[in-house]
Amino acid sequence: MAARSISIIQGMVAERERGPGLGSLLDSIVRRDASALAALYDATARQVHGLASRVLGDPALAEEVTLDVYEQVWRSAGSYSPALGTPQAWLFTIARSRAIDRLRAGAFRRRREEPIGDSFDAPAPGRAPEAAAADEEESRMIRAALRALPPEQRGALELAYYQGLTHVEIAERLREPLGTVKTRIRLGMTKLRDLLKPIEGVP
Repeated sequence: MAARSISIIQGMVAERERGPGLGSLLDSIVRRDASALAALYDATARQVHGLASRVLGDPALAEEVTLDVYEQVWRSAGSYSPALGTPQAWLFTIARSRAIDRLRAGAFRRRREEPIGDSFDAPAPGRAPEAAAADEEESRMIRAALRALPPEQRGALELAYYQGLTHVEIAERLREPLGTVKTRIRLGMTKLRDLLKPIEGVP
């Protein structure tokens, strides 16, 4: 599980470096430019699908959710504001919400189809407790690994991952050379992977 988290963090950091054009694509989508939607899909669908797969545990359902996400973007791109975060963060918020909705709908359908005698043992609505506990444990391990990083590496990674800043923006925020920031992020990702190896068998 931690290996997937590392992959997602790496993908998000890399994607943000290509991110400045995504806001322009959203502006074009507001003007009903279908080619802009296609370009946005090409640039971000892999990460959106990865997030949906992680929530649902089912690549086929995640594919359906991914399509739902871009249909929603086509309908409501005008609701995006930079105040909501980066375009990627906005997309990931939509994807997570859609995936959780699909998860809950599936749980409701299963409960409705169960024989009445089995309904007393039905799980509570929402995510399965085991899945929620696994996610919480994964988050705990990631936070612990981040705390173990040197402060300058941890700070750069947190700005990239939690605040959605690009390398250039991080360099400006920290008043450090761009090359220094890129090196810190690269070393931080390598160290993070090493720290999680004993826990989850990260390759």
